[in-house]
Amino acid sequence: MGRKVHPIGFRLGFIQDWQAKWYAADPHYAEAVQEDMKLRQAIQSKYVDAAVSRVDIERQVKEVAVTIYTARPGIVIGRGGQRVEELRQYLEQLTGKKIRLNIREIRQPELDAYLVARTIGDQIERRIAYRRAMKQALFRTMQAGAGGIRVTCSGRLGDAEIARRQVMHQGQVPLQTIRADIDYGFAEAHTTLGRTGIKVWIYKGEVLPEAKAPEAEAAPAEAVAVKPEVKAPAAVAVAPVEKPAEPVAAEAPAPAPAVAEVKVEEVARPPAARKARKTAAEAEVKPAEAEAKPVAKEKPAKPTRRRVRELAVKTAEEPAEAEIKPAVEEKPAKSAPKRKAKEAVAAKLKEKPAEPVAKKKAKAAAAKATEKPAKAKAKPAKPAKRTRKATTQPILKKKEAKDVTT
Repeated sequence: MGRKVHPIGFRLGFIQDWQAKWYAADPHYAEAVQEDMKLRQAIQSKYVDAAVSRVDIERQVKEVAVTIYTARPGIVIGRGGQRVEELRQYLEQLTGKKIRLNIREIRQPELDAYLVARTIGDQIERRIAYRRAMKQALFRTMQAGAGGIRVTCSGRLGDAEIARRQVMHQGQVPLQTIRADIDYGFAEAHTTLGRTGIKVWIYKGEVLPEAKAPEAEAAPAEAVAVKPEVKAPAAVAVAPVEKPAEPVAAEAPAPAPAVAEVKVEEVARPPAARKARKTAAEAEVKPAEAEAKPVAKEKPAKPTRRRVRELAVKTAEEPAEAEIKPAVEEKPAKSAPKRKAKEAVAAKLKEKPAEPVAKKKAKAAAAKATEKPAKAKAKPAKPAKRTRKATTQPILKKKEAKDVTT
């Protein structure tokens, strides 16, 4: 479905122009088309090495204008234009009409699709690897400033028995965008194994419309004509008023005359000039007012009623607390009878003689002996637990009794 429309024919009338410009009636139309084909084939066959990319034909009443686009104009022209004259005579004999030749040079052959395809075909004919030839073409075209390129080679590539197609591309090639300037070229390489076709698409950027250019040029011309009309009255009105404006800036305390002058200017000046003058007058008056006003001293903030009450309560409570604290801190003196009782106990302890160690031990042992039987009596008797041995003993005794009886 895709890639079947010729890229140049798809853009004819939008950004591309026709390569043949003429008009013929029905009986002469086929003759003119065949004549164009003969002219193009003759030029291509005569200048194979001249890198001829395109031939444009324009028919007039008495002559045919042929324009040749070539990357090597020196080969086509020859010394002193000798080869051009030979070609012109040859084409006149071929067509029987007067021919006018024009030769145009192609400055960047790397951006011409037909020339790129032709160079790849020449390299394949010289048995250079087709991949290498395609990669070199991609690299050179992108370096020349192209937006994108796509190359297709189809045929018996690499001496293969089955034909195939190899595609390489770099950058972008928007084929469906009509304003995209895409050049298309086709060439053939004649090898011993048959023909190899090479197609090349080169994207050079976008061609934008220029329909609004004359309107844009007319607009600034009108603006230039209007400007002097606005400036002329402003210049006449400003000249007499600017002189008395100087003393107004010096005498800051008298702003009244400055305001009067501004009003006089407002009548003569345009609205933009009035605004500028007003801002200048205000700027001069403001500093004078600022100097006249004395700087007001900052007054300390008055305390609120609630704050006054809190401070009064605090000052009343502080001396009372100071009086109470020493009374709490003082410890009461110890009473005399308690002191006397302690002294008497200490004296009795000193008067008692120290008992020997042997007597102390005997007393302790007697006390322990009396305590143990009391504890034993106090404990209740625990019920005897039935163990497995206790239950088995009577059974064994019964068995022994039976044996004895037998």
